This record gives sequence, structure tokens and C-alpha cells, in this order.
Amino acid sequence: MTYQLIPFPTFQGSWLKKITGFLLLSFGFLLSPLSCWNDLFFNLPIAYGFGYLCRLFSSSFFLPGTIAGYWLSNLVGIVLMQVGTTQLLQKQSSENNFKKAVWSGVLSSSVFTVILLALIQFNILDLSNLMTGDFLIGLSSIFPDKSL
Repeated sequence: MTYQLIPFPTFQGSWLKKITGFLLLSFGFLLSPLSCWNDLFFNLPIAYGFGYLCRLFSSSFFLPGTIAGYWLSNLVGIVLMQVGTTQLLQKQSSENNFKKAVWSGVLSSSVFTVILLALIQFNILDLSNLMTGDFLIGLSSIFPDKSL
């Protein structure tokens, strides 16, 4: 009986490319929705800051800006992970591959978001229990705008 080993991906290229790819992958993981603890330390402060910047234009832009900032921080995390992985594992580096990786990450994240919103809209995914009870702190205690 012979066993065949699965080939481990080998890193190709310069050390700078490997380090850059690893840093992009690590930072992307911290921003991505793949880590369960990242929201409290990374995504929510970024989203809050983005919403606060949007509030400078109009006070009604705070909540939509916060939601957009949260979505963008997750999107940037997924794209950074994809670009970092591409830099680590790909043999050749070219500008076309970078653009392809970025657009692929944006497209896949956007499709995921649309699918998730459709599941919520058509009541296939029920979030009503998440938004009630002791699990949710009142929005008025979190957001500085008293009109919420």
C-alpha cells in the first residue's frame, strides 16, 4: 500500500513579496468577516469613524455611513486576503493579476452581500431574535445623534 502526499504549496519569489503577501493576508483576515472577534476591535471602530465623517455632511448620514463603513471594512478585508494569498502563492507577479484579484474579491464580496440581503428580505434568514431582548444595547446609547 503506497501513500501519496498532497503537495504543499511552495512560496515563489522574493522575500519582500512573501512578507508583503503575509502582511496583507494577516491584515485582511483581521478586517474580514472570517474572524469572529474582529468586529469589536476593528470593524466597528472603523465603521463608527466612517459614519462620523459622513455625519459632517448631514446628521442624517451617520447611520447609513456607519453601515456603509462596516460593509466597506469587511470588503477591504476580503480583498486584502485575496491579494495577499495571490502574492504568497503565485509564481509570477504582474499588474494584470493584481487587478484581477482585486476585482474578483470585490465581485465575490458583493455577490455574497446581495445573497445575504435577499435571504433576509424574503424571510429565509430570520434575524428578528437578534434585534430584540438583552442582546442589543439601545442605539441611542451608542450613537451621538439624538435624532435616532
